[in-house]
Amino acid sequence: MAKKQKENYLDFVPLINPQNTWDEGEDGIVTIHMVHRGFYDKLAQKVFHTPRVSHIKLDEYGSFLWKKIDGVQSVGALAQQMKSQFGEAAEPLYDRLVKYMQILHNNRFVLFAGKDKVKA
Repeated sequence: MAKKQKENYLDFVPLINPQNTWDEGEDGIVTIHMVHRGFYDKLAQKVFHTPRVSHIKLDEYGSFLWKKIDGVQSVGALAQQMKSQFGEAAEPLYDRLVKYMQILHNNRFVLFAGKDKVKA
């Protein structure tokens, strides 16, 4: 029996989920606009008057990274750009970046090419 190979997050190629929109403020900070579409979301909107759209404002590092995600570059390549831009301030770079990409992926803000199905 062959051992299952561990996947390396640095090899993953992220792309922005087309279901969400985003914009960039004058200060260069990115805000992601996430529309709540599910059955339970609609129920919560009617019963608890929750908003239909959430606006998630990223920080300086997240905004820089978000604008670099193009569906071509791997997480490892993005890490090198982060290191060039922020230097020592980005350390511990790889641990932070992998955790950040996991959070973005778990919240469906980004998808990984070849791993996730993209809905238009």
